[in-house]
Amino acid sequence: MDVIEQARILGKAIQSDERFLRYAKARLANDADEELQNAIGEFNMIRMEIDREVSSEEKDDLKVTELNEKLRGVYSSIMSSPAMVEYNTAKAELDRMVSEVNVIISKCIEGEDPDTCDTHSDCTGSCATCGGCH
Repeated sequence: MDVIEQARILGKAIQSDERFLRYAKARLANDADEELQNAIGEFNMIRMEIDREVSSEEKDDLKVTELNEKLRGVYSSIMSSPAMVEYNTAKAELDRMVSEVNVIISKCIEGEDPDTCDTHSDCTGSCATCGGCH
């Protein structure tokens, strides 16, 4: 079996993992949540209105401030909705798993033993001090 076939097997394993399944379910729930989708649409419309106002020759700073406050309110509403909270939690768990898989692959490429290499990178989470992802 070649490496590509093994990668496809890994892909299938990822798709059957409970973290992926939770993420996929949360993503579908977000897509089906009409109230959430309307709020996201409103957010995007306000953002476009801000962009238009900022690039206008007759820019109204007060209007930009009001639009920014409105945008923050809609964003807060979106991010605190139960569907979005679940999505973000599920995505974070999936991202951690994918990160561990990537660390193992990277360490194997560097010659480490696949059975014993540490699954955690030295990443602090801050890109400001980073020399690049492993």
